[in-house]
Amino acid sequence: MPVKVVCENRKARHDYFILETFEAGMALTGTEVKSLRAGRGNLRDSFARVEKGELWLYDMHISPYEQGNRFNHEPKRPRKLLMHRSEIVRLWGRTREKGLGLVPLRCYFKN
Repeated sequence: MPVKVVCENRKARHDYFILETFEAGMALTGTEVKSLRAGRGNLRDSFARVEKGELWLYDMHISPYEQGNRFNHEPKRPRKLLMHRSEIVRLWGRTREKGLGLVPLRCYFKN
């Protein structure tokens, strides 16, 4: 299965000590998918947080699609991350510990 890396947070590996890595899906709109396939995403300064039993990604910048119309997406809107409930509960427990947080490392397409 070919993997196309769209964007990578290289600074995160330098600024943070990575204890574990997880893989999650992301709920996107149509123009966001098109912008990411064009390589117009940025993970710098982004982070994830568990809220009300759901995992959300904040401050990921996806540039507006150039051929989009007035219904184009907001570049820095919060995006829902898709994981199994047990994984989200485990992450929620780990983020309650002092000094631990959730930082995205890569965004890619698997097909």
